This record gives sequence, C-alpha cells and structure tokens, in this order.
Amino acid sequence: MTTYIAESLSSDSLSVLQISDLHILADPEGTLLGIKTAYYFEAILSLAFAEYECIDIILLTGDLAQDASAESYRYILRKIEKYGVPCICLPGNHDDVSVMQAALNSECINCNKQILMKDWQIISLNSQIIGSEKGYLEGTELDFLSNCLVRYPDKSTLIAVHHHCLPTDSHWMDTMMIDNSAEFLDIITAHPQVKLVLNGHIHQEQDKSIKHIRVLGAPSTCFQFEPESQGFGLDDKSPGYRWINLTSNGTIATTVHRLPEKLTELEKDTEGY
Repeated sequence: MTTYIAESLSSDSLSVLQISDLHILADPEGTLLGIKTAYYFEAILSLAFAEYECIDIILLTGDLAQDASAESYRYILRKIEKYGVPCICLPGNHDDVSVMQAALNSECINCNKQILMKDWQIISLNSQIIGSEKGYLEGTELDFLSNCLVRYPDKSTLIAVHHHCLPTDSHWMDTMMIDNSAEFLDIITAHPQVKLVLNGHIHQEQDKSIKHIRVLGAPSTCFQFEPESQGFGLDDKSPGYRWINLTSNGTIATTVHRLPEKLTELEKDTEGY
C-alpha cells in the first residue's frame, strides 16, 4: 500500500495508458484461442508509445497472466521496463496475487495501491475471488478506499479495479460483476472528488456514468468478447488500449485505439477458455 508520488511531470495534465487482460503465458510463443497473446501485448505497447510521445503512467487492470506463472509476470516486467514509465499492476481473476506482487516489484513497475500524481489520486483495488471468475471487494479493500478518499478530499480521484461495477448488457458477462457493486458505488458516489473508475475483465469498450463518476472499460490486448451477448462469444475486433488525459481541474478526455490488423487466427468456435 505504498504511496508513489511523482514530483516532476511534463505538464499539468496526466496522460494515462490503460492496458488490460493480457493473458500472457509462461511460454511467450504459446497461444490462447489461437492467439499469441505475448505478440499482441508487445504490439499494443509499441502502438501506444508511437501514438503518444508522453505517457505519465501505465495501468495494467488485471488478468496480466493466463497461467499465473512467475515467468509470465517476469516477461511483462521486461517488456514494460524498457519504456521507463511508471506502471501500476492490479490482479484479475486469472492472476496469482502473491506471485504477481513478488515478480512485479521494481521501482518503476509494481503493485502499489495508492499513487499521488499532481492534482490526482489513483487507487487500485483487488476484486479477485480466488477460484472464481466473479468479483468482490473485501471489507479491507473498501476500508482502504474510504480511508484514501477521506485523507485526500481535494485530489481528483481515479479508481482502478479489474471487475466491472456497472452492467455491460452481456448476460453471461454480467454474472461476473463485482458482487457488492452497490456498496462500492455508495462509497464512491458520496465523494465528489471521485471522477473516474477504470475496469478490465470485459474485453470490450464501455463508457457509462453514475452521478458525477465516469466508468470506463477497456478492450483486451488479445481477443475481444462479443458485446450484448446472452452467452460466451468472441468478437472480431482487433486488440486495443485506452488512453486517458486527466486535467488539473478534474476533467477527462479518452479514446480507444486498436491495431489495424485483424485476428485471422482467432478460434471463434469455442465455448470458453
């Protein structure tokens, strides 16, 4: 729960790169649903840094690894370290928290839960239920969230969490929301400084609002889920990332970028992964 404070940034606004649902395997040449996940993760990083010269922080919003191996996390560490940008990692349902925290533990890339950067506070939460695809925020996570918000009422706040707190309108996916979303939403909507919630897990774009808070979901760096589907389904959209600009007065600008290439190797005729 260490706080990271960035003293010198290039402008008053913050440029945030959200990358999610990497599903990296111990063998970088390995495939998942026909997709070489490591290849597309590297391609997304290259695309993002080609399109934006200044990125202040990277948020990896869960499911970093598919097999939760130390090799997967060390691979991610190596690939991100070369960019020299602070990176905060949080767990998804496919991750092993202890293995992830041990491997992703450098000055630049770590699993810190609270970051102060200029006029903003970034809070990372663990929504993992071990052995389940569903999400839940334990009392310790909600207490940590509340304490951070009470301590810094004057800092605009971004909350990052893997599982989604608002429905996607995909029936099967919405069975895996944060179970206690109502409790989570009650806390954050009571604090006017909370401006944004970022989540992964849904492998698709989402842009919704609740009261004064914008809630954004990101595409995966590998395969995408079919939107508004009753059961499991894969979409043919390309891998992508979300870029967010946070200004000193609390306003938000964001866009989703995707690779130009199609996933011709995607095994769409499947019931899961």
